[in-house]
Amino acid sequence: MARATTPAVELDVAGRSVRISNPGKIYFADVGLTKLDVVQYFLAVGDGIMRALKDRPTTLERWPSGYFDGAKLSTRADNRGDAFYSKRVPQGAPDWVESVSITFPSGRPADEVCPAELAVVAWAANLGTLRFHPWPVTSADVDRPDQLRIDLDPQPGTDFRHAAEVAPTLRAILQELGLDGFPKTSGGRGLHVYVPIRPTATFVEARRAVIALGRELERRLPDQVTTSWWKEERGERIFVDFNQMARDRTMASAYSVRPNARATVSAPLTWDEVPDARPEDFDVLTMPARFAEVGDRHAGLDSIRYDIAPLLEMSARDERDRGLGDLPYPPEYPKMPGEPKRVQPSRDTDRPREA
Repeated sequence: MARATTPAVELDVAGRSVRISNPGKIYFADVGLTKLDVVQYFLAVGDGIMRALKDRPTTLERWPSGYFDGAKLSTRADNRGDAFYSKRVPQGAPDWVESVSITFPSGRPADEVCPAELAVVAWAANLGTLRFHPWPVTSADVDRPDQLRIDLDPQPGTDFRHAAEVAPTLRAILQELGLDGFPKTSGGRGLHVYVPIRPTATFVEARRAVIALGRELERRLPDQVTTSWWKEERGERIFVDFNQMARDRTMASAYSVRPNARATVSAPLTWDEVPDARPEDFDVLTMPARFAEVGDRHAGLDSIRYDIAPLLEMSARDERDRGLGDLPYPPEYPKMPGEPKRVQPSRDTDRPREA
């Protein structure tokens, strides 16, 4: 039997009419949220999510049936999921949905959504978009990142609390280099930190900068942090996922909605809030009130641009003095200059073994 539908509604979003089809469709059954509730959530945090997305190439993570128990996201290996990524402008997009041409690691180009106004967010939410994945570049220069994005990724046996414990040391390293960052929850167990930078470096250089930063954090907290790409070597530590700075690898934006039973969201934080933060406290139902009370904790993200040179110098010292070069890229990437073998250590027959 087909599910009952509800009549479409037209929303006025800053003077732009946005049609919401089947607004009563249940998107999060456990908390009783409909499609219209999700759209209205994004409008309630509009200034914040537009700060995260404006003029950035943005991949849409679409869940057209909402979240339900057992729902899965399609992957390269299995495209039979209930949700999928839109890396190109969807067919039928209104003419006011702007786009920008980007280039994938394969060299193939694509026109990707580039939000210029809040109505685009509402339009995308009507298509089932829960998480927005903006590139760390703007349409002014799609090949030069203006943000370093540091992903503190808890491994099995660790959680957000462990990521929060290493955050003060990360901030101390940044400040020693004349930099600072803006933390946020991932919406799940992880912690993200954004460092605004001048758009002068390539993706390769920005990634090397994050590797250098991760290695220094690992040196200071060897029992808590790892930069090992191979899961078998990470242990119960926080992984600094440096490949989130590779081209076409993105993080869910601030205020994006995570597809889980609680409809948790990615919440911008101050550094002082990190130690006591609980990711489960930030969701579609609670974030609008927090936003109305404290505003956007990332409001200052675009007011400063740091020089990436100190991190590139640290990367050069690691290579020159410690023999630490590049680290493996994701498997879908072409072989990159200076990259080591992409072979799991336990399967590398050429790797020296301890006596």
